[in-house]
Amino acid sequence: MSAHPPVRLGRFATAVAQARDAGELLVQPRMGFPTLTGMGSGLRAVARARARTVGTITLDSYTRVGDHDSARRALAAGADLNGFPIVAHGAGATRAMIAGAWAGSLPIQVRHGTPLPLGVVRALVDAGLDATEGGPVSYCLPYSRTPLGEAVRAWAEACELLAHRVSGAHMESFGGCMLGQLCPPSLLVALSVLEGLFFRQHGLRSISLSYAQQTDDTQDMYAVRALRRLAAQHLADTDWHVVLYTYMGVFPRTAHGALELLRRSARLAAHTGTERLIVKTPAEAHRIPTIEDNVEALEEAWAAARAVPRAAAPAADDQEGEPELGLAVHHEASALINAVLELHPDIGRALTEAFRRGILDVPYCLHADNAQRARSYIDTHGRLRWLAVGHMPLTVPRPAGTPRLRAQDLLGMLSHVQGAFDRQALTAQRLRARHLSAPDPARPAAATATTSPISADP
Repeated sequence: MSAHPPVRLGRFATAVAQARDAGELLVQPRMGFPTLTGMGSGLRAVARARARTVGTITLDSYTRVGDHDSARRALAAGADLNGFPIVAHGAGATRAMIAGAWAGSLPIQVRHGTPLPLGVVRALVDAGLDATEGGPVSYCLPYSRTPLGEAVRAWAEACELLAHRVSGAHMESFGGCMLGQLCPPSLLVALSVLEGLFFRQHGLRSISLSYAQQTDDTQDMYAVRALRRLAAQHLADTDWHVVLYTYMGVFPRTAHGALELLRRSARLAAHTGTERLIVKTPAEAHRIPTIEDNVEALEEAWAAARAVPRAAAPAADDQEGEPELGLAVHHEASALINAVLELHPDIGRALTEAFRRGILDVPYCLHADNAQRARSYIDTHGRLRWLAVGHMPLTVPRPAGTPRLRAQDLLGMLSHVQGAFDRQALTAQRLRARHLSAPDPARPAAATATTSPISADP
């Protein structure tokens, strides 16, 4: 994190700063449960985990679209929901739940997924919480049909409300997680920084910038380094940190493969000086994770991060010795950010205009306000590359042979990470089985040939 004038920090941002000063990674789940009892139990378990944690209240689908009446009816009927309906429960009940879970000292972030967040922000503020996440682009294009201009206006109002009512409020950009996968790192970095600038323009001074683990460890490492440099350059007057997401695409189905992918994300966080990691559980390939699944993932990730040296953050202007791969990610992201900022001094209007012109263009995103000219592919090294950039201000080498993507190619890319880690796990399993079935050369042949089955075990 760069040096900057002091910024008042809330509970959530203070926890991040304390972990950073201690040289430790903060780990965080994405869990949300519909009932007060279930959500309270989840928060209590996170607070007691053998890891340095912050808590999460993930909201349900009804609340995300503003259908609070349906959420109330579902609660009354005892129907299952895929998250916590914070508006339906009400501020008083949510406050009491947090206090009753002995989680009052646990910093908590509300995660939701709505392009129109004003109601959610009012509810979390009334419940005494100080941190949430999203953004006018990252919570609009992938998840809704809401026009981008409408989402920009709604997010501006929500940010101003949060900044006005909560001292030290924290907002995380979801920009580094666009679509979860197949978005080249430079665009993820640029979107995260641009949403951070949007938050700052609307009164927030404590900000986090996200990046989702993609297909290649080395490319991801340089992407996070670029994100840190650009944040230091553009957000020097704020309190900021980076949050990494364990891979958000199709997860390995083998336990060994899923755990190795989780551990790799934790090691990536440590190697890049990332302050916070949001984990994914191995159970998610098969079912909705339980509280126990979430705690096990938190503890596994934290242990993996502690087992490797933690890197110092790179200086904002220090690119000496950076290889071509790292320079390319940084230069592309910087070009995208600068092109957007040149469009209008109001960041929201600049973002809307950038998507209208195709200066920003998310591959495979079907939202009506996305130009849909950009395409990406996974190269033979397993790295995400641009296949087509549309009207974005990028100059990238044309792939050899100009590969043409077919439907089966897209499906193959979507399952690339799952397949790689599951194959690795199955290969390791076969090698272990072969080793166990091989005769032990240190054991005398007579011992295995003549020992009586009755007298073998005393």
